Amino acid sequence: MLYDWNITSRSKTCQATGLPFVEGAFFYTLLFSTHEGYERLDLSEAAWEERKKDPASPVPFSSWCSLYELPPAPAPETLPKNDAEEMLRQLLSLQDTKNLNAIYILAVMLERKKVLKPLPSSEPYVLVYEHATTGETFLIQDPKLSLENILEVQEEVSSILNQSVINPVTSNG
Repeated sequence: MLYDWNITSRSKTCQATGLPFVEGAFFYTLLFSTHEGYERLDLSEAAWEERKKDPASPVPFSSWCSLYELPPAPAPETLPKNDAEEMLRQLLSLQDTKNLNAIYILAVMLERKKVLKPLPSSEPYVLVYEHATTGETFLIQDPKLSLENILEVQEEVSSILNQSVINPVTSNG
């Protein structure tokens, strides 16, 4: 079920009222685990308060409050970067469980660089991250690595970062 949903962007509108979020206003994000996969719900402060009054509201496995910032203007198209963030995105898009260790290590590297911010989660072995700049949400499966296989995983990630195996870029010389 993890690969049903890996990255989603924050909404520009409250999903309960349909009203657009205002720059500098607080909004709430809730993540739910359903039979169909993971679902994200972004709510205005007023909709959040209304939802709290309803005891029948489903309980999210993760939720947080953020300050709404207008999304950055799209960057001009460039050649894909062969860096940790680009590799993480590419590996997630492949949806291949053999990449779980590398995905986990890349996410932790990006957390240390403060590119990804960890968020609360009550879902076992699922790490929730928010991209510090774009507000995208990443769900990363914790492969439960042990010290015995750290060297092997480090070599795997190093190999991935040092080659352009995924979407190689070629030059027309």
